[in-house]
Amino acid sequence: MNDVSKISVKDLNVSFGDTQALKNVSLEIKSNEVLTIIGPANSGKSSLLLSINRMIDRIENVSLNGSILIDGCNVYAGQNVENLRRRVGMVFALPISLPMSIRDNVLFGIRMLRHVARHDGDVLVEKTLRAAFLWDEVKDRLNSHAFNLSGGQQQRLCIARTLAVGPEIILFDEPCSGLDPISTGKVEEAIRLLAHEQTIVLVTNNTKQAARVGDRTAFLLMGELVEIDETHKIFTSPANSRTEEYVTGRFG
Repeated sequence: MNDVSKISVKDLNVSFGDTQALKNVSLEIKSNEVLTIIGPANSGKSSLLLSINRMIDRIENVSLNGSILIDGCNVYAGQNVENLRRRVGMVFALPISLPMSIRDNVLFGIRMLRHVARHDGDVLVEKTLRAAFLWDEVKDRLNSHAFNLSGGQQQRLCIARTLAVGPEIILFDEPCSGLDPISTGKVEEAIRLLAHEQTIVLVTNNTKQAARVGDRTAFLLMGELVEIDETHKIFTSPANSRTEEYVTGRFG
């Protein structure tokens, strides 16, 4: 992690019809850090993620004001959305494997962008599957159907597919919510190592996971940013009493 801001969110307000999901949220996300975002349900955590890569554009009856800058450029001012989503990958709670082989899953996104020679594809498949801690489990069955993988393996396959496009930022929205402890551990290990090359934003309802993985942690409550600080401070000496009540399990 370094002190250069990769993402700057300024006075962000998001509403779905008459329901306001985010209220004047401002925060900086540093290059090559893992920022974990915690908070109870309906705190605006996923809305913030969807706003960063403009997936929120696909939702009807949404209104947004404020700004989100990536490397100083406003993503809502003249940015090509397809290029933005190549730069900002996203991994969801439910693994979304495609109905094809493991190898073709990994290469699907990059093939949409350019021709991939066989050798280059082989190199990319191995590199991304290793980064997702899946290579050793599937290297002898790359041509088998992805649906044959376990849920945890499919989630790591989704991470590999995201990596193959070469994103600068990866957004994770509850990626371990349906996984067993062993699979969760592998996803967490992958996330920590990915931060050497990418900027990571991880939404999680698991405060213990946030404490294990995050360099810094942001606490959202009812659409407002209550506090953001180094993770160990959030969990040992938070500045706001509401943060302390949440991380100690008094509500949420």
